[in-house]
Amino acid sequence: MKRKAMLWAVMAAAVPILGVSQSGNNGKSTSISGWVIDSSCAYTKGLEKPISSACAKACAKSGSPLVILRDDGAIFLPIDSKTPSSSQNAKLLPFAGEHVKVSGTVYAHGDSHGIVVASIAPDRR
Repeated sequence: MKRKAMLWAVMAAAVPILGVSQSGNNGKSTSISGWVIDSSCAYTKGLEKPISSACAKACAKSGSPLVILRDDGAIFLPIDSKTPSSSQNAKLLPFAGEHVKVSGTVYAHGDSHGIVVASIAPDRR
């Protein structure tokens, strides 16, 4: 009997914890502006903007994911809202090396940012 009571107590405590850990990360609709740059250059070279459009496109065509490098240095990884997800490079490739305005749903996980791109357009500053 004590064993059953202990099991129920553990389950009662675990259910709310599991519910929180399994809940989805609700995104926030927003717009961001920044440079479309390949992820390797954004992380390893510390660039504030792409070297050139041709360079960003060449890296993307070789498989490097394109990201949005916001002017404050924050990096946003374009993500798919579908499962199984797919690369978003095709959506960003026409804008590689350009400053853009992106609208979509932003998700955060720790210091990382993902964005489900709803629209993207050149940002003529």
